[in-house]
Amino acid sequence: MSEQPHPVATGEPANGLEWFGREVEEALAHKEGASQRGLAEATGYKEPYVSKVKNGKSMPSPQFAEGCDRYFNTSGWFARILVRISERGHPNWFIPYVNLERDASRVEDYSNAFVMGMLQTHEYAEAGFRATHPRETDDQIKARAEARLRRRDVMLRKDPPLLWVILHESVLRTVVGSPGVMAAQLGHLVAEAATPHITLQVLPFKAGAPASSLPFTLLTPGSGATVLYSETRDQGHVNDSATAVGGAKATYERLRAAALSPDESVTLIRQIAEDHAR
Repeated sequence: MSEQPHPVATGEPANGLEWFGREVEEALAHKEGASQRGLAEATGYKEPYVSKVKNGKSMPSPQFAEGCDRYFNTSGWFARILVRISERGHPNWFIPYVNLERDASRVEDYSNAFVMGMLQTHEYAEAGFRATHPRETDDQIKARAEARLRRRDVMLRKDPPLLWVILHESVLRTVVGSPGVMAAQLGHLVAEAATPHITLQVLPFKAGAPASSLPFTLLTPGSGATVLYSETRDQGHVNDSATAVGGAKATYERLRAAALSPDESVTLIRQIAEDHAR
């Protein structure tokens, strides 16, 4: 994805984590009997986590934001701040996808150039952005990477989506950043594949020509019809037509059938990670 930072809305602090943290600190100061320990107990998190969020050092989870609203009786204020923070760093055209991904019950992705954004490590994301935006500053690249990695928060929901990702083998072998970055990225994929909500498959070179020459994503909301998301340069496309979605589903099934099984895929990812490490 080629997300691009967009201007922060007037009046909102530039640093989203510091903004959320300051709001928590203010709420603690003004709510009678409130304390950091009390907030930790009310939200189900440990005090060190609350401290990091309050000091703008850690990204709050959706569950923590909702817990803050219950504890402070703020009618969704903290949840709304978190949504605003999550949208930052993305171009306006990409925000519809972020919202679809956040509300999905099932996400099926085919990638043939880069690891899907939600599964990238920070180093991999930065290296990818440096390759595509070589004239940007370190701060701009960091903002892009942080925005991309915040998409992983959707998997922290109480009811996370089923994430099914098919990666072409070329994604695993293309060196993004350095062999060390790749080894760490593939190790991260192996760890993610061990979680119950994520399934990874690799479409190997030996499978021949893939059923699709372009990446695409199918997103199914908790209630409603599946939509197709695809990209052209600097533009995202959400298509909910039955014909387009039906065709994409059929293509995805062909990709899934041609790919290695999940267990075989993890084995290959480990082998390629070792190759990068050497």
